[in-house]
Amino acid sequence: MLELRRVGAGYGRAQILRDLCLTVRAGEILCLLGRNGAGKTTTMKAIMGLVPLMEGEVRLDGADIGALPAHRVPAAGLGYVPQGRRLFGELTVAQNLEIGLMARGRAGGGAGSGAGGRAAVRDAVLELFPRLRERLRQRAQTLSGGEQQMLATARALCLEPKVLLLDEPTEGLQPSMIDAIREVIVLMRARGTAVLLVEQRVDAVLSVADRVAFIENGRNLETLPAEDLRRDHAIVERHLGL
Repeated sequence: MLELRRVGAGYGRAQILRDLCLTVRAGEILCLLGRNGAGKTTTMKAIMGLVPLMEGEVRLDGADIGALPAHRVPAAGLGYVPQGRRLFGELTVAQNLEIGLMARGRAGGGAGSGAGGRAAVRDAVLELFPRLRERLRQRAQTLSGGEQQMLATARALCLEPKVLLLDEPTEGLQPSMIDAIREVIVLMRARGTAVLLVEQRVDAVLSVADRVAFIENGRNLETLPAEDLRRDHAIVERHLGL
């Protein structure tokens, strides 16, 4: 379980998040919704250690990970797919995946951390994204937008994360690619992964979410079962002004 306890975070002296509390349970998709500038991406970066905490705690399965340097957070069990994907464009698909596998290997050794274990994890990830298997030798920057999103997600899944963070995963994608990404997200939930999803496409959010947390100006508004929003779209309109 991922838990944010009264988190404050920002950039320099500019505080963006204030007293933010969130909980994402294993086997759950929590969608984070808010207007532009509400603090959604900052929340993701604060969890990953990319924005320092000013106050509060970030806990994973009860352990405080908020003080970890950013390069150690993935090994704690968090996979992150940032907005814009942030792939290594000059590297091949296979090399991008290997970076994810290397981060997983730093998580603590064991039988699954050797070459054989890495190969098994990579094969399992490629089963989810068979199109990437056909493009292993292709440079990431030459992939289509949808294929790049698949690769960014696959790289995060190479960590075998307890928690998967996705920031705008369907942005700019055609419907078939959106469906493919959504199917993988739902599958990861079924496997017990906790999923925190930031998305502007409210229709896509409501079709997969278990709960929805609204934030504004870096603060909590309310967290509701997604079923409530599916029944009454006026709740979304009230918070987002749609």
